[in-house]
Amino acid sequence: MYHKNKVIIAAYAGMLLFGITLITLGAVAQDLRGKFNLDAEAAGTLFSILPLGILAGSLVFGPVSDKYGYKHLLIIAGLLMFLGFEGIAFTTSMGVLKAAIFLFGMGGGIINGATNALVADVSKLNKGANLALLGVFFGIGAIGMPLLIGIFRHYTNSFNIVAGVGIVTLLVTAYYIVIVFPAPKSIVHTTTRYDWKKLLSPLLLLISMVLFFQSSLEAIINNWTTTYLMQHSLLPEKDALFALSLHMAGMIVMRLLLGSIMRKWTIGNIMWLSLLLIFAGILLMQTGTGKWWLFISLILSGAGLAAGFPVMLGIVGERFAAVSGKAFSVAFTIALTGNILINYLMGIVIQKYGINSLVTACYIEVGLMAILFAIVQNKIK
Repeated sequence: MYHKNKVIIAAYAGMLLFGITLITLGAVAQDLRGKFNLDAEAAGTLFSILPLGILAGSLVFGPVSDKYGYKHLLIIAGLLMFLGFEGIAFTTSMGVLKAAIFLFGMGGGIINGATNALVADVSKLNKGANLALLGVFFGIGAIGMPLLIGIFRHYTNSFNIVAGVGIVTLLVTAYYIVIVFPAPKSIVHTTTRYDWKKLLSPLLLLISMVLFFQSSLEAIINNWTTTYLMQHSLLPEKDALFALSLHMAGMIVMRLLLGSIMRKWTIGNIMWLSLLLIFAGILLMQTGTGKWWLFISLILSGAGLAAGFPVMLGIVGERFAAVSGKAFSVAFTIALTGNILINYLMGIVIQKYGINSLVTACYIEVGLMAILFAIVQNKIK
């Protein structure tokens, strides 16, 4: 028998590493460009490998975890991330660097999906609230990596810091080796033909499409907000970057509230409040004139985006328990597809129509999320 608290700690540690994974390339971007003499186009091509790796990991983890369980899958993912960290830190070969980034992303994609599915499986009640707490560790990892580099840059270079985080990944992997995880679904559940058919259900597709727009909205805000604040709102770069940090801080605080004070709230109340907060944040970002109003706008949008994945994945964990790994895999794959596709299209739109089109795109995405969630609510009822 597994020990629930030890399993939860394993999931938290994995999600912390995934948060670090997503931010590491951006944090060492300038050093990589200097080391490999990359122009902007070459750097962009290099960084596009990461989401492809995460997408591959998201496709793999579901079927494997349902059939074989989480233990060996998480161990392999941890080793892939270790190889990725060390490859990024030490290689002088562009080919090895590309392979390291892909392995790094694939390990992160596996850990992201598997830890979410794992927490959903061991949570008998309040799955969404527990998934929200898991998401807090993602935020800590995402904020923590730039802080580590900023603090220790005076003592060593960023690549040594990346290598050090790789060693931490190896320690987390060792923890995965020594603890017991829940048994595979193939042993616990007798999967019926109906369970398999549920993977093709309209409900799972609708939930996945909510996450399609959720993931892409997170991406375009993360990637384009600083440019918008500098060009449209005329904020200095330092203040624009600080505003983006507040966006992530708003998300972390809201997820803490979702996992504690708000854990008894209904799904509907949480999601409609979240959509309202996102809308208010975007509106204030568009109309705010002073920097403090703009800071508040990013806090509101971050808080609003906090609930999407925990709430939607909580529904998936409840409705598709017998095949939860595969169901999570479907949801994450569609969400990441949205992230990659809309992010790419946003670049084209901004190139043609200017940075102000960012706000229009955000309004459209929030509107589509609201429509799709209303349909999801109706299906659940």
